[in-house]
Amino acid sequence: MACRFGIFPRRLVWALLVFCFGGTEAFSQLQVAPSAWPDRPVLRVHYDAGWGHFISIRGDASPLSWSQGVSAQWTPGNVWVWKGPRGMAGFSWKPLIDDLDWSTGGNYFLPGGTGVLNVYPFFGASQGSLHLVHNFWSPQLNNKRTLRIFLPASYFENPAKHYPVLYMHDGQNLFDPNTAAFGVEWEVDETLNREVGIGQVREVIVVGIDNTSGRLFEYSPWPDPFFGGGGGDLYLDFLEDTVKPYVDSTYRTLPLAKDTLSLGSSMGGLISFHAGWTRSGTFGAVACMSSSFWWDGGAYIHEVESFTGNRPPCIFYVDSGDDLLAESLAMRDALSSAGYQFGVDLHHWYEPGAGHNEAAWADRLHVPLRLLLPWP
Repeated sequence: MACRFGIFPRRLVWALLVFCFGGTEAFSQLQVAPSAWPDRPVLRVHYDAGWGHFISIRGDASPLSWSQGVSAQWTPGNVWVWKGPRGMAGFSWKPLIDDLDWSTGGNYFLPGGTGVLNVYPFFGASQGSLHLVHNFWSPQLNNKRTLRIFLPASYFENPAKHYPVLYMHDGQNLFDPNTAAFGVEWEVDETLNREVGIGQVREVIVVGIDNTSGRLFEYSPWPDPFFGGGGGDLYLDFLEDTVKPYVDSTYRTLPLAKDTLSLGSSMGGLISFHAGWTRSGTFGAVACMSSSFWWDGGAYIHEVESFTGNRPPCIFYVDSGDDLLAESLAMRDALSSAGYQFGVDLHHWYEPGAGHNEAAWADRLHVPLRLLLPWP
């Protein structure tokens, strides 16, 4: 693998040719103009295969086959292009290196058999990496905490790729049993490695934000008569104005709302809902697992039930086990009454027998991931 990725990359060869011949004009015949082929399939594979190697395409519609690949054409920027004939129906396909090594994950699909599809594959093991940012300061809350950042498997293999970002609360519980409550973690890294590897979930950067001693204050959108709290908007200001700018400037992210998600459980589910309901310009999808919709006498459920304006453009996932089932169902029905459509921008899941704990949330984490981050 070191030979494939490390020897004389094509970008260096291209730079040398440009230097020697005085510009890119001499090689303009290699440039790809996808708009010139609007009525046929154009597959663009963004990947530096290394000098002496090539990308091939296999698929399930003639002239492609699963038994032998056809070579794609290298173009500047390490974009390998294959254009198919007119008249192809929709088809599944997959890139290979040297027509030997398959890309990791699921097949890609081009519906209708026409149009341009850009993909950013990787060919190594589906094994992401965890990076800790200690003492990350919040000017909004006047405290500091650790950020736990999971980078997907292809992050260092394919530097052309940018990623959606999933912001998760209670970061201590996500990756490491030694820091998790009661010694049980969510197994976020194991779940993502598996789901990406079998082609069920797209790659995503996960930002786990540790909680603090002020967890109840930070995760509650307004005060509860008994428990107090009410600092949720300050916490979301912290995410929106401090954490997200740091992440977007440090890592290769897709920064728009449609590629920015939030996920949490219990009070973390409540603040995730608040993020989607009030800040859909930043968070385009939220997953609310076993959420504390009971807060303040179920005030959030009542707010959604009585809502009459234009609904926030966010995708909501709401679930529970046998814990908080009534509240989960009530919020599901309130969102449906507000105009959200099941299977489009509203998803609900019930896990019979599941409790209110990290083990239960870890067991079904793949469900919201598959629904909100489906393989492309």
